[in-house]
Order: sequence, then structure tokens, then C-alpha cells
Amino acid sequence: MTSGSFSVALDPIDIHVGSRVRLRRNLKGMSQEKLGLAIGLTFQQIQKYERGANRIGSSRLFQLAQVLDVPPSFFFDDMPAEVAATAPSPVAVSHEQAEDQASDDEETRSLVETYYRIKSPLVRKRVFELVKAFDTEVLAGRKAPRRRRRKAA
Repeated sequence: MTSGSFSVALDPIDIHVGSRVRLRRNLKGMSQEKLGLAIGLTFQQIQKYERGANRIGSSRLFQLAQVLDVPPSFFFDDMPAEVAATAPSPVAVSHEQAEDQASDDEETRSLVETYYRIKSPLVRKRVFELVKAFDTEVLAGRKAPRRRRRKAA
């Protein structure tokens, strides 16, 4: 690791969630050390969570909610609109795109199941190489064949 200093911007949502952890911990009269012991962390890790320097994962957030006796939603309560606006917006997917994705998922699942039913390791290796060769052609700039839409029965 180099000895230079660098600055990483903290996520406003992580800062808000951390401040809510601190608020609830203080309201319960609990030290950072006691909270850390309750969920298997050091008080330094609790400090990082409370500052928003480290992101709190969903399972850890659930543990914190249990120990601090609040619902997990508590940590997001009273979030200023400008902070909430920093969250990435969900990607809109059309019904047709969702159907295509479901079709692709089924096709992929079927392909993998069929591949693993091949008994011969040599044949399985050759099938794998064949599929890789098609991918190489696509990566080399050749157009992939257009996928024909299945007609509804």
C-alpha cells in the first residue's frame, strides 16, 4: 500500500443511515463498544458505520435493527429529499423486454442442463470450444445472427 493520501467521497445515504445508527444508539444509552460486542464488531467499525465511511450491508443492518430495537426502515426515516435523490433510479423495463429476458433465461437454463447431460468429457469439451468460437466471431466484429422471435402458440 502506498503512503499517499487520497480522498473518497462518502455516499450521502450511507452518512444518513450511519447518523440514524448513532442517534438510536445514543437514545438507548449504549456505547459504540457495547453495540459492537452485540453484533460481533469492534467499536472502530461502529465508528466507521456511524460516519458513513463504511457501507452497512443488509444483514448487518438487520442485526443493528434488532439490537437497537427498531425496524430496519428506521435507518432511512427522515432522509432529506436531496439525499434520497442521490440514489440511482430503477431501470424501467418494458413488458416486451421482460418477456425477452425470461425467454433468454429459459434458453440459458435449457442449454446448461443439456450441456451437463453430455456424458463424454471430450464431446462436452468440443461443444464448449464450439460455443467459444461463436463468441470469438462476435467479438471480432462479425455480426451475430439475428434472433428470431418465437411465435405465440
